[in-house]
Amino acid sequence: MKKAVILMSGGVDSSTAAAVAKNEGFELYALSFNYGQRHVLELESARRVAEALAAKEHLVINYDMGRIGGSALTTAIEVPKEGITPPAEKTEIPITYVPARNTIFLSFALSWAEVLGASDIFIGANVTDYSGYPDCRPEYLRAFEEMANLATRASVEGKLRFRVHAPLLFMTKGQIISKGKELGLDYSLTWSCYDPQPGGKPCRKCDSCLFREKGFKEAGIEDPLLKK
Repeated sequence: MKKAVILMSGGVDSSTAAAVAKNEGFELYALSFNYGQRHVLELESARRVAEALAAKEHLVINYDMGRIGGSALTTAIEVPKEGITPPAEKTEIPITYVPARNTIFLSFALSWAEVLGASDIFIGANVTDYSGYPDCRPEYLRAFEEMANLATRASVEGKLRFRVHAPLLFMTKGQIISKGKELGLDYSLTWSCYDPQPGGKPCRKCDSCLFREKGFKEAGIEDPLLKK
């Protein structure tokens, strides 16, 4: 069975990407991060999704990006709740951007993949229904893949050729959720909200909540989190 490292946040996109990888015949090695995010309860969702998809291993890396700052997800900066801005009207990257987060995540994934002898890394990046983060773009992912094959012993020695898979890159959130349901993914296990409310309820006002709501509406499916 081919091994793949899956970046697993516990959200809709990463969980669906993991389900796609499993459907393609990969043995899953799930990788999550406790980086000081205010929505740290997403890690429990990541654990449950990894378990449901029968991941061979689920590794959680601990490091504190709050000490670096610069994001509403890791500091006391308020999470914006102004509604979704259409892509054509975006003029700046939102404060929920975490500096170089995907580069850090992918670097850890690359390190683990090299140790495992796994050529494949999956990430739930998307450029259709997303907040405009620069490290979700296809040109960034291609550049990281090229770097990965220049920077690792396994690649330089010709043992592995690393590939970064982003199977959801150009899908709408509705298409992503429909794909996950087709693959049997239980979205009640997932978490999206950037600003969890008392009692562990989603705020339903941050970008991530609004994109999730939009996706379930487009897919014609009731969000199981809203039934709880």
